[in-house]
Amino acid sequence: MEREAVYTAGIDIGSAFSKGVILSHGDMVAFHIFPSEGDYGASSERLMKGLLVQAGLSIKDIMHVTSTGYGASKVSFSNRTANDITCQGRGISHLFPSVRTAVDIGGQFTRVFKVDARGGIATFLLSDKCAAGSGRFLQIIARVLQVDLEDIGALSLKSKKMVDFNTGCAVFAETEAISRVAEGAAVEDILAGLHRALSGKIESMIARVGLEQDLALVGGGAMDIGLVKSIESKMNVDAFVPSNPQIVAALGAALIAYDAVKTLFID
Repeated sequence: MEREAVYTAGIDIGSAFSKGVILSHGDMVAFHIFPSEGDYGASSERLMKGLLVQAGLSIKDIMHVTSTGYGASKVSFSNRTANDITCQGRGISHLFPSVRTAVDIGGQFTRVFKVDARGGIATFLLSDKCAAGSGRFLQIIARVLQVDLEDIGALSLKSKKMVDFNTGCAVFAETEAISRVAEGAAVEDILAGLHRALSGKIESMIARVGLEQDLALVGGGAMDIGLVKSIESKMNVDAFVPSNPQIVAALGAALIAYDAVKTLFID
């Protein structure tokens, strides 16, 4: 007998991007990402509509929805909310069961946390409010150097003479980057130096938490291959990076939703 379909969804409404996942019996069938709007409720509605179109479902097919992120409380169709770092841990453990240390490089903050064998969060550390400790730093520099954000990672890997940056502050780094351009430094060398500066901040955070392998990198910053390589070089490890690092919290939320209903069914 064919088992009855059990669909659950995870909705992650972040300050910069909205991400969503639909699962069928714990397996992903759809995901969707787009920039968050000022109205987080409207963002969640648009997000769910896109997910349902991809999956070929209606909202009535979704048995349980867990929301997370900055705008979680604005998701009117959510059955429950969950802390975003809890969702990150659940998602990472599902993707990479061996991971014990993870770094979430988000648009506003970077977080380093320990993950136990069940995906629980043992401890975590949040970066300060300075943009130099987050993915926002990369956005600022991409604008200054007039390079598309998605291109800076690959471009930085072409560096032949990495530029040293003397500041850890995003404002001063922006000024310093402009000065380096005026001095004739190659864009790829500037980017490589900035990646090293950011990876140095992340290395310091990991050291404070204590690295326990394996290591995973998630969040929008993990899409930057230059930054990933710089962190790996600093830490002397090979990091696990999901194919879609922005949706890990949404995946974790959808898995939490599945946990809430799966006991009602016999697979």
